[in-house]
Amino acid sequence: MENLIALLVAAPLLGAVVLLLGGRRLDGTGHLLGTVLAAASFVVGAVLFADMLGKGAEERTLTSTLYSWIPVEGFQADVAFRLDQLSMTFVLLITGVGTLIHLYSIGYMEHDERRRRFFGYLNLFLAAMLLLVLADNYLLLYVGWEGVGLASYLLIGFWQHKPSAATAAKKAFLVNRVGDVGLSIAIMLMFTTFGTFAFGPVLSSVDGASEGTLTAIGLMLLLAACGKSAQVPLQSWLGDAMEGPTPVSALIHAATMVTAGVYLIVRSGAIFNAAPDAQLAVVIVGAVTLLFGAIVGCAKDDIKKALAGSTMSQIGYMVLAAGLGPIGYAFAIMHLVTHGFFKAGLFLGAGSVMHGMNDEVDMRRYGGLRRYMPVTFVTFGLGYLAIIGFPGLSGFWSKDKIIEAAFAYDDGVRGWIFGGVALLGAGITAFYMTRVMIMTFFGEKRWQPDAEGNPPHPHESPKSMTIPMIVLAFGSVFAGGFFAVGDRFVNWLAPVTEFEHPHPVISVPAITTATVVVLLAGAAVAWAMYGRRPVPVEAPRGSLLTRAARRDLYQDDVNHVVLVRGGEHLTRSLVYVDHTLVDGVVNGTAAGFGGLSGRLRRLQNGYARSYAVSMFGGAAILVAATLLMRAV
Repeated sequence: MENLIALLVAAPLLGAVVLLLGGRRLDGTGHLLGTVLAAASFVVGAVLFADMLGKGAEERTLTSTLYSWIPVEGFQADVAFRLDQLSMTFVLLITGVGTLIHLYSIGYMEHDERRRRFFGYLNLFLAAMLLLVLADNYLLLYVGWEGVGLASYLLIGFWQHKPSAATAAKKAFLVNRVGDVGLSIAIMLMFTTFGTFAFGPVLSSVDGASEGTLTAIGLMLLLAACGKSAQVPLQSWLGDAMEGPTPVSALIHAATMVTAGVYLIVRSGAIFNAAPDAQLAVVIVGAVTLLFGAIVGCAKDDIKKALAGSTMSQIGYMVLAAGLGPIGYAFAIMHLVTHGFFKAGLFLGAGSVMHGMNDEVDMRRYGGLRRYMPVTFVTFGLGYLAIIGFPGLSGFWSKDKIIEAAFAYDDGVRGWIFGGVALLGAGITAFYMTRVMIMTFFGEKRWQPDAEGNPPHPHESPKSMTIPMIVLAFGSVFAGGFFAVGDRFVNWLAPVTEFEHPHPVISVPAITTATVVVLLAGAAVAWAMYGRRPVPVEAPRGSLLTRAARRDLYQDDVNHVVLVRGGEHLTRSLVYVDHTLVDGVVNGTAAGFGGLSGRLRRLQNGYARSYAVSMFGGAAILVAATLLMRAV
């Protein structure tokens, strides 16, 4: 079975190579080839999963070494894969949801003349993400990490004829490079500390390293996670990433790129367990981000950007849980998987709405679509209920566990603080998602002609788009309950990630009751504001907080002041130092030697009589000095 692991990556990688290098002869069939190879990777994953289930819990880890990548004495790195319960969870999520997105894209991108290239990029994305989660060492993980960054750049900027798309792609690429610096520094610190990059030796040797070193490594890993998973302060690229085709948004925001940071933290759990300061930093970043994304999502009229704020917030929940240590690791991954179902379904539902509304994204120009798009309405509605944590649906089982674990953090004031933040986030989530639901599918028609004067004619999407939405809706409803019964998911991950049952500062029934009350209150407020009164086509000016949320809480403004202007001032300072100090020293030294050489040159004029006079003068000085010394 070990030989099959490489096929997980090889299948989509082959698709990327063939589709991107095969030329126009594949324009008619490239989309089918890309989808088949994505599905093939899923089938291989299912076979490996079935084999894993047939083994004992402690015998399920498979390793496969293809070759020695860097065989240098004292510096060894292998192209080696590790398939255990954690990586298998990601394999099934990535290939399963990824295949559904490929299938959806067949209909969504039907009229795009560059569809073959699009599917090639999708395959490349899957291959890079699979390499990331299957790598057996941090250096190979870094290769997949960078591959995901490249593929996201290509997909976000796929419609590069639009300046906004090209700018968004560059922004995502550059912001992620900041996080990548953190990962590279962490890997270098690991090598100097442990002498290896491999997960096993590194994670089993943390007791022999100083807490300061482990804290530095943990903080650098957190910086990397902030970049890939769009956490504060590296979250600014996520909203702009909506400029890519909608299937890209579903792929990036549900099952692949934004989950990479959560995987990195959980996989490196032993490091964070031994570095409590770094672990606290993870919790703080997750808590801040879940509120940040939720507040931003409340004010967005662009349906995809509202869902992007939601993604930021939900990943914040996962990061918060991952920072809680053994009481949160399993719940972070559980919510990651359930989120993969309902968030992918929500994005595909948004794409279906856009497909029927002339690519309109402004929810203020929707309204009443439930009668015209019944399948989209039902599947989107189930995803909506799942993400707000409606009792019985997937989000209820996974998000509530995170809230319980947050209330159990540190058994004191911190538990109340972070538990309260997680609870507040649940209420805000219910508000902004109810707002999205009402503005899109309920109320009066607010449809407007497009830029060319064509009125929209909303209709249900083709089956190639609705079937994946139905499958994802099924997961949105049932996956969480399936995982929660008998602690099935926790027991599945237990051999790989440490787990301790949380003991909240208040009772679990009280937390559950409070969560349900808060989400119902958030939904009720949204209904009062948008369901009981007409929604204006043009957005009102709004309060100061609303205006700030529309501007993403000024994250781009802060980045501009701190990074852009700060970089300009730093550059000018360096130029000044270079011109005045460096050039001054260099030019001054050159001028000094030039003046000295000019004066010395006068002594070497080429006239024999001058040399004779010099020799006579020197001899006279020596004779005088000798006579003087004898006289003394």
